[in-house]
Amino acid sequence: MARETKRIVFIGAAGDMCRVAIERFARIADDDANWKLQLYDIRPEPLHALVAQLPAGSATVGSLDLFDEGALREVIEGATLVVLGAGPYIRTAEPVMEACIEKRVPYLDLDDDEASTRAAMELDVQARQAGVPIFVGCGASPGLTNVMAADALRDMDTVERIDVCWVTGDEGPVAFGRAVLDHAIRGFAGPCQTWEHGRVVTHQTFLETDVFDIGNSFGDGYRFYECAHPEAVTMPRRWPGVDRIRVLGALDPPPINGIMRGIAVAVQHNKIEMSEAIDFVNDVMTDQTGSLKVWRHALAGLWGTIRRGEIRVTEVLKYLATAAAKKHPEYRGTNYVRVTGTRDGEKVVSVRRLAVSGPGTAWTSMAAGTGSATAAFMALAVDEIGGLSGVLSPEDWADPERFYATLAATSGSKPHEVIEAIVSPSSAVTARRLSDVHQ
Repeated sequence: MARETKRIVFIGAAGDMCRVAIERFARIADDDANWKLQLYDIRPEPLHALVAQLPAGSATVGSLDLFDEGALREVIEGATLVVLGAGPYIRTAEPVMEACIEKRVPYLDLDDDEASTRAAMELDVQARQAGVPIFVGCGASPGLTNVMAADALRDMDTVERIDVCWVTGDEGPVAFGRAVLDHAIRGFAGPCQTWEHGRVVTHQTFLETDVFDIGNSFGDGYRFYECAHPEAVTMPRRWPGVDRIRVLGALDPPPINGIMRGIAVAVQHNKIEMSEAIDFVNDVMTDQTGSLKVWRHALAGLWGTIRRGEIRVTEVLKYLATAAAKKHPEYRGTNYVRVTGTRDGEKVVSVRRLAVSGPGTAWTSMAAGTGSATAAFMALAVDEIGGLSGVLSPEDWADPERFYATLAATSGSKPHEVIEAIVSPSSAVTARRLSDVHQ
């Protein structure tokens, strides 16, 4: 008897993160399953090289404008899973989710936009009525961070606060996509949703900061800035009794945060156009001089971090000298979740953090980390689809142990190289490390 073909449709497949997700899902796909990966993008040309690296006959390439309603519905009809990798999600997610609900096709994305995540939550009733799972925020942050939080919360009887942190670093003289930089720049200024005293409140991005010992290659006392991110939108739905849930982010090396803040504030106040800001960032990242007009605002933001005592002058001067010499540091990036609460009446802090990153590891870029996590979520989702419906974020459905093990496989890592579990005081809770769980 012929086996039923399981089709995964990727929309926006040519993006860096989506390409990694495709390659790494194919790496662990069950050989006994009759998988077919259908890769669509409005500009699909870069996908042919990827397909040549995959098992023969396992993937096809096609052109698709996702805003063409008829073409979109024809492409997704009968799919096992639709994965959306095209941004900006504030424009792309809703039409694809609505089409998937209409056609009763499961959906998954790696959306890291706060506003589009709020919009997705509004489709929960429709998705439940249709019996369709809509898996949102299935990347590194959000995604891996949500699973880390769910894991750490199991160490607690009561939970007071959840701090979710991300940092991503310099990837060398390469330009980023304009949609990616548009989203990034908007994330450094303007309002952000957070959860405070058990209710939704609005803060101003990058004004509140905190310092954590995040391990890895970062050492002690790394500074983060509160930012707009989906975890603060979805987690209160699962844990409404928590007093505080916030997301903090940072770029590495640290002086870049001040530069990006200055640019973002200038865009917010209409002193420069977004297109000018994007051009400037890409110029500087690729070792070009950049617009003097925009440099004025970038340096103002950098001076602000010095004035507020968030960074030392020596660190800034070292960074500027290195940048002028067109030298790039080795990539560093991580995810870190800190949960504070009580266990048996004793105060407990439970931390989950990425164990390694950078050269010689599986975590060599933002795309590598996010794509590996997305591939792991896809592998879990295709097993869970039958029993789930509604708009679901990772903390709603992904089992931490299964996810960590799958992430180790998609990233090509050893289990102990994925997540570190640290609990203080250790007498209150037995710290569960992945290597212990899967021995």
